[in-house]
Amino acid sequence: MNLGSDPSGLGLGQAARSITVPGEGRVRVTPDVASLQLGVAIVRPTATAARADAAVSMTAVVAALRAGGVADRDLRTSLVSLDVVREYAESGPRVTGYQLTNRVEAAIRDTAAVGGLIDAALGAGATSMDGLSFDLADPAEALAEARRRAVADARSRAATLAAEAGVALGAVITIVEGGTPGGPPRPMAEFAMKSMADASTPIETGSSEVEVRVVVTFAID
Repeated sequence: MNLGSDPSGLGLGQAARSITVPGEGRVRVTPDVASLQLGVAIVRPTATAARADAAVSMTAVVAALRAGGVADRDLRTSLVSLDVVREYAESGPRVTGYQLTNRVEAAIRDTAAVGGLIDAALGAGATSMDGLSFDLADPAEALAEARRRAVADARSRAATLAAEAGVALGAVITIVEGGTPGGPPRPMAEFAMKSMADASTPIETGSSEVEVRVVVTFAID
């Protein structure tokens, strides 16, 4: 709070008669898109064999995702790497094979389908699930509401301070938005891997908060 005065009488700007307060606005949201990363890692005696077999497996994984409703525009290869596999003994390291790793990232716009898609991809040949996160496809509406709440919160704080100080709250002089701490909302999913003989892998999208912080300066009338 800044309750400055201007003894010079020259009108020296907003610091002379103002109140500056923070404001916070939070909106709880339900994610509507999932980002799933799946991988295939194949070890073979030769690089050629590793590449060929990994290609077959990843082609099957991608086909399973497409069959489950994932659009081509929502599929992206995130990693392709070839590494030498060595065995270490007293006589020194010896090359025993080659590992080809291929990872694909899928944007799943039907979050209810995530569990089934995981099971289908694992059944098709995926050897790892390297990441799962949830987000909002379009956070604009939630951010707008959070901003409204942040400004309203700042105004409420300023009004309380002004009343206690025996002054009248005036117009807004400045508003500075502090951003959305932690970046866009990414609720973490709780999930458990199951064998193909079990029911579909359970996935809970949960919820998260979109948060906006502002600093508002009000004039004192």
